[in-house]
Amino acid sequence: MVSLSPAPAAIATGCLARCSMPDRLIFIGDVHGMSDQLKDLLDRLTPSTEDELIFVGDLVDKGPDPIGTVRIVSQLIHHSDTETTLLRGNHEDKHLRYRLRLQDSPKVARKMGESSPELVAFMSDATDEDWDTLLKARHFWRNHDRNLLAVHGGIPGDMWSFPHDWDEVEKLERHDQRSVEKIYRTRFVDHHSGAFIASGHQTPDDPFWAERYDGRFGDVIFGHEPFFDGPREFPHATGIDTAAVYGGQLTALIIHADDRREYVSVDCPAYRKPGA
Repeated sequence: MVSLSPAPAAIATGCLARCSMPDRLIFIGDVHGMSDQLKDLLDRLTPSTEDELIFVGDLVDKGPDPIGTVRIVSQLIHHSDTETTLLRGNHEDKHLRYRLRLQDSPKVARKMGESSPELVAFMSDATDEDWDTLLKARHFWRNHDRNLLAVHGGIPGDMWSFPHDWDEVEKLERHDQRSVEKIYRTRFVDHHSGAFIASGHQTPDDPFWAERYDGRFGDVIFGHEPFFDGPREFPHATGIDTAAVYGGQLTALIIHADDRREYVSVDCPAYRKPGA
């Protein structure tokens, strides 16, 4: 298990460049290639220099325009006045692993491409800047002053310490980095130990992670698990993947400077069937 010292309460690690408190923290759920709906949502949000945008990951795959979606976010990160962070989701991670396997294990890459054609399609269209955007996606966003943590997936119940910031993750041994990386894959956890359970291996007794999460690292905003009836609120976590690619909505959670919360959503056409 990773052993890391707790972060000082005064450090706001998710906001590395900003010294003042943003007017709005805007968290956007899983986009999955629904670029037109992302444009519509951003038009409604009108993010400014006084706001901070956090995408909780899974920009790519499943939907009609993964490349276009990445480029919208890349433009926000590199060429806008709104501080913007992209979190690494399991789908971004899959593309990065495929790119690496093309270099060091072509046979493995070929099998990956055969089972997931979207990997090949993205690879053929992606520019260096597209890859740079994915490579710089962070494992998490954290603001200690607000007691907030954003991850793509969830927090395993047997995780008792958490990195201060991104730099601390970069300094970990690879084995310990893998432990941290479970946060962008976690859905269900073992009903006894709270340990991460790989997708499809859970039993009816194994709970969804947020049902058991006790708030030990702050209030968590997450994606990964699509909720078809709108954002899902748990005692110490909020899920904002509202099934955009499946005909649900693309949702933003806004947390104002006074801690007031609101949701802004746009309707999405069904591009893919659940489970496909």
